[in-house]
Amino acid sequence: MTKFISRYQELSDFLKTRRAKISPAQVGLPVGSHRRTPGLRREEVASLAGIGITWYTWLEQGREIQVSAQVLESLRRVLMLNAEETRHLYTLAHQVAPMDIPAQQQTVSPMLQRMLDSLAHSPALILDTRWNLVAWNNAARIVLIDFDTIKAEDRNCVWLMFTNSEYKKRFTEWDKQAQGLVARFRAECSKYIEDPWVIEFVEKLKRKSPDFTKWWSMHNVEHEEGNYKTFNHPKAGKLIFEHTSFFVADNMNLKLFINAPAPNTDTEDKIKNLLSSL
Repeated sequence: MTKFISRYQELSDFLKTRRAKISPAQVGLPVGSHRRTPGLRREEVASLAGIGITWYTWLEQGREIQVSAQVLESLRRVLMLNAEETRHLYTLAHQVAPMDIPAQQQTVSPMLQRMLDSLAHSPALILDTRWNLVAWNNAARIVLIDFDTIKAEDRNCVWLMFTNSEYKKRFTEWDKQAQGLVARFRAECSKYIEDPWVIEFVEKLKRKSPDFTKWWSMHNVEHEEGNYKTFNHPKAGKLIFEHTSFFVADNMNLKLFINAPAPNTDTEDKIKNLLSSL
């Protein structure tokens, strides 16, 4: 019970501090000379949010009451919360915060690209939330496919998996790998299910690939996890990697995927030979 009381108290304190930061003038109210505290009064927040003053007072008193997403959205608007504050509000109230559809990103910072390039023998990629390729290193280009030769609109891991024969040949047990990819892509898309780009992309890929259509219709979902990946390279043969992924710290809409040569294999030596032959 204690942890729940703490959560309600945290919500109470958060609302009070956000209320104190909003001046009457910011929400179109007259600025009087008899205010004893900074910011808005409780009754003003309640009125502007369209909720009862008694009910809002209970919220600020830390009472154990359930708050709907509709009420939270009204409070978010009145208290002028930013994205991080909005997520915090919804979390404290045991609700799922609405997801903003992220803008598409075409490039990464020079610092991030240099970090990719420093992973000389580990094929590494950075993808956005739609699984578009935003950046890659030289090792990824020689092990998977030369992304520089692919049109920008086709540089998507799911699209390549089902439409590019050269890319498909790189994967051992392609059927298993492709089904897992579809399941992970669906899990990611669920956050932005109303994104027009996702809707159009899925329909376009359905027209191109019966396999994608079949597996997409199964509604399987899974999440990314560290594992081993094996690729078939036309010159180097079998390459085995330890595969892992990380969110980019200053942009959580980007994800870094690293394939490190597996220990006790000849993968790293093969990559070195491929690089030296360029």
